[in-house]
Amino acid sequence: MNAQNNWDLKSCIDYAVKHNIQLKQSEISKSINKNNLDQTKANILPTLNLGASHTYNFGKTIDRFTNTFANTQVLSQNFFVSSNLVLFNGFSQYNNIKANEYNYLSSSENIKKQQNDLALNVANAYLNVIFTDELFIISKNQFDITKEQLERTKKMVDAGALAKTTQLDIEAQLANEEVNVINAENNNKLALLTLMQLMNIDSVNAFNIVKPNIEVSGENLLNKSVDEIYETAVRTMPDVKVSEYSLMSSEKNLAAVRGRRAPTLSLNGSLGTGTSELAKKVNGYTITGYDTTAVTTGGDFVLSPRGEVNTSPIPFADQFKDNVNKSFGLTLTVPLFNGLQTHTGVKNAKLNLLNAKLNEDLVKQNLYKNIAQAYTSAKGALAKYLANKKSVEASEESFKYADQKFNVGAISAFDYNTAKNRLLNAQSNLLQSKYEYILRLKVLDFYQGKELGF
Repeated sequence: MNAQNNWDLKSCIDYAVKHNIQLKQSEISKSINKNNLDQTKANILPTLNLGASHTYNFGKTIDRFTNTFANTQVLSQNFFVSSNLVLFNGFSQYNNIKANEYNYLSSSENIKKQQNDLALNVANAYLNVIFTDELFIISKNQFDITKEQLERTKKMVDAGALAKTTQLDIEAQLANEEVNVINAENNNKLALLTLMQLMNIDSVNAFNIVKPNIEVSGENLLNKSVDEIYETAVRTMPDVKVSEYSLMSSEKNLAAVRGRRAPTLSLNGSLGTGTSELAKKVNGYTITGYDTTAVTTGGDFVLSPRGEVNTSPIPFADQFKDNVNKSFGLTLTVPLFNGLQTHTGVKNAKLNLLNAKLNEDLVKQNLYKNIAQAYTSAKGALAKYLANKKSVEASEESFKYADQKFNVGAISAFDYNTAKNRLLNAQSNLLQSKYEYILRLKVLDFYQGKELGF
């Protein structure tokens, strides 16, 4: 539940920005883009991997550490550390970093764009609450006037000064105006609900807005032209910056894809060792007898000793130390053909770049169009306001005389109601043109970087 009861425009916008779910999702997307940027920066660092294997071999095999045949189960172990560093790959890594950097900046500006859009929607809803509230007040005042007139009419009918039909006409008018009051009150409640929903406020009770004292003046409207406002907006609006960063990201992405055509030069190295249970060390030789291996020309026998080699397993620590192997070198990879993947990637990157350029032009065109429309609408709303103001003044005078004439029976109830309805329409039109003008001014102020508020 929110403790605040009275809200001005700034507090409404601040609360809406803080509690909007789509903005929170955009913040998550921004964090993901930041992680992607950090990852592409980390990709230029050398890799370092540590590994080990524990292997049982069955059947006839050659042990890699003893280079001997084995026909029984052999246990071998292998341990290694390897590293690889890309020295050159057509600057693809650098351009990937810049592309993701622009993506991150674009997501940051996109959040500002969403905040601005939300602020404008809140300002529009806020003004609509004020407009419907004042329209309700006008309808209520008209109802009260008719109600008082009905009381006077009843007295005159009772006195025989007016016909009964006059009273019935006023009662019918009062019933219509009661409907107008109910509709105006409902419209105000709906406008208030719309504002609260835009703010994503968690309470529907005790929510009131602060009605500022709004004076209509056209003096500050024409001090800048549409082109001047546009020149300010194109430098500051996040919509434009989003499209510009997207364009720069597409440019760097194209450069990164083109870099895949270049040879890749890498520096790599490794350090490893291993053990085998077949590894033995010779401890001695025991003669167990002699065998005749040849006969000399004189008839003597040639004897060769027969014996056994005494061995023992080489300890794990000794094997781990003695079997160390080291390597390092350079690897050059030249891409010749990879199923047209690089070629297709370059073509698509060019098309994405062209689309980003068109999108930037479209964003700027729409910005200029929106400013021009807001500017023209403001001028039109001001002209309507001034005309409606004169109409209200004339209608007030007309109704004043009609009320006096009706009270003395000089005009009919129909003429009285006609003058009264004309005044109501004039007041409604004046109110509508007033807030339309104010909203357009706020939009123009917004495009000039001014804070929305009163």
